[in-house]
Amino acid sequence: MDRLQSMRVFAKVVEQGSFARAAQMLDISNAVVTRHVADLEEHLGTRLLNRTTRRLSLTETGHAYLERVLQILQEVEDAEAIASAHSKKPTGTLRIYSQIGFGQLHLARLLREYAKLYPDVVLDVTLSDRNVDLVEDGFDVGIFIDFQKFDASMIARQLGITEVVLCASPEYVKQHGVPAELEDISRHICLNFSLEQVRHHWPVKQADGTTTQIPINCKVVSNNGDLLRQCALEGMGVVLRPSFALRDDLAAGRLVRLLPDQHLQSLSVVMVYPSRRLLSAKVRSFVDFMSQQFPRPESDPWLEPAA
Repeated sequence: MDRLQSMRVFAKVVEQGSFARAAQMLDISNAVVTRHVADLEEHLGTRLLNRTTRRLSLTETGHAYLERVLQILQEVEDAEAIASAHSKKPTGTLRIYSQIGFGQLHLARLLREYAKLYPDVVLDVTLSDRNVDLVEDGFDVGIFIDFQKFDASMIARQLGITEVVLCASPEYVKQHGVPAELEDISRHICLNFSLEQVRHHWPVKQADGTTTQIPINCKVVSNNGDLLRQCALEGMGVVLRPSFALRDDLAAGRLVRLLPDQHLQSLSVVMVYPSRRLLSAKVRSFVDFMSQQFPRPESDPWLEPAA
């Protein structure tokens, strides 16, 4: 039997947890499914599946074999997509992960432009701040902020740098004044994330690379950065947010940048995708598109340099 087809059948049996359901999904008979798995086990000289009347389970060898089989099948799929890329446009569903703040504020505009170029691609977008495994969770490409963890085996392409900016509304500044130096922040009302490790201090990187913890007095804490920004707009206190979240408010004067000459911290915005030798046409088109949208990855495209 075709070894590659036997691998596909084996992977489908594990996915469905049943020979019968795998046969139904593949539109072949139960006997053919059983034969494919049996031929694999005979060829390898080891059992891949434990079979009982109630359930199937992978053997230890089966676990290791399945992991490699899934990689091989994906590489075959990618190879077929690349081979036909010159004769057809990118198609299919492109599954994208993005960090929430960046995704909410910037992805819609970018996806609109991408969709104009590639109308046959369906965009399936998930926004989350949790750590994800792109391969395990079924994503084709992800947009991460560099405090998020991702698999080191992935290809990571930096899109830009986002400066962390301290700001407040003009009304707040009029009432409470402007901090002259970092230590003055402790005397101001702060709007902060509710994470315990930053709830009572703001970490600020110094020129020598060390980090100073500035004690803060919080008026509002939240797990949502946009709510904190909205509170700052309402004059409730000062907020520390990445430039990509503040560009429009700063440009319109709704928020005022505080300590503009002080470099507080910068974060990388990174596009990540699996480190496969071959990429499908849809993934390659998106990777190339995003790279064109961010031609200067070492700069902050959301913040003009201080005068």
